[in-house]
Amino acid sequence: MTEPGTSATALTSPGPTRADGALADGTWVVLPTYDEAENVEAIAVAILERLPDATLLVVDDGSPDGTGDIADAMAARDSRVRVLHRPGKAGLGRAYLAGFALALEAGAERLVQMDADGSHDPAYLPALIAGLDEADLVIGSRYVAGGGVRDWGLARRIVSRGGSLFARLMLGLGPSDLTGGFKAWRATTLAGLPRDDVHAGGYVFQIEMTYLADRFGARIVERPIVFADRRVGQSKMSRRIIVEALVVVVGLRWAELRGRGPRDRAAKRSDARSAARDA
Repeated sequence: MTEPGTSATALTSPGPTRADGALADGTWVVLPTYDEAENVEAIAVAILERLPDATLLVVDDGSPDGTGDIADAMAARDSRVRVLHRPGKAGLGRAYLAGFALALEAGAERLVQMDADGSHDPAYLPALIAGLDEADLVIGSRYVAGGGVRDWGLARRIVSRGGSLFARLMLGLGPSDLTGGFKAWRATTLAGLPRDDVHAGGYVFQIEMTYLADRFGARIVERPIVFADRRVGQSKMSRRIIVEALVVVVGLRWAELRGRGPRDRAAKRSDARSAARDA
């Protein structure tokens, strides 16, 4: 895996190479996998080198290529690795939500979400986690100064930038990179979001979670990363995923305009609970 800052195409240094124990202790890294047998062990080793006191949770959606078995073998050798097996492929967002729920129940204080294919360089992990000193959500951003992408064609660059810009304008959000999935969360912030309201199963999950964080008052910052396209395996991006993102973003805005946004629904649930207690 190429270290950011050493390649001629890298745009910035990721900062500290390891998180200190105070930061890594209580940190869970949630790593969804589906057919990542060629990648999962290498990325796990790299993550734990950067965060030696963290817990790595592999969430495998019944990968037919044996990814789950490889993860189980890693967990048997290293107590820092845990594996959540799900019966089948149900979408990236659902895998993350299942991993978040398990980590929060286990007492995680900070949670990191990232891809297993090597496109999210673990060298950035300490900087993302350190950002939680001043924020509730830290986004590893390709679209701020110092960030960027490598090995992407023009069409994919347009789709990614255009998707982020569309969601940003439609939903009135501040962050520049809304479609990326390399993020660090305060556990208290994540626990306070109405995750049961998240209906996106694909990559639009990334937009939806940042949208919820914004609407519930989270402090959100971005830290630059350089995103490298996967070298092994096939990308899971598709036309269906792009269409889903457009539909969900428009739906979120339409719900708010009708007074059915996430804060409206939360207020109604709170009123219902109060009425039930008073009955």
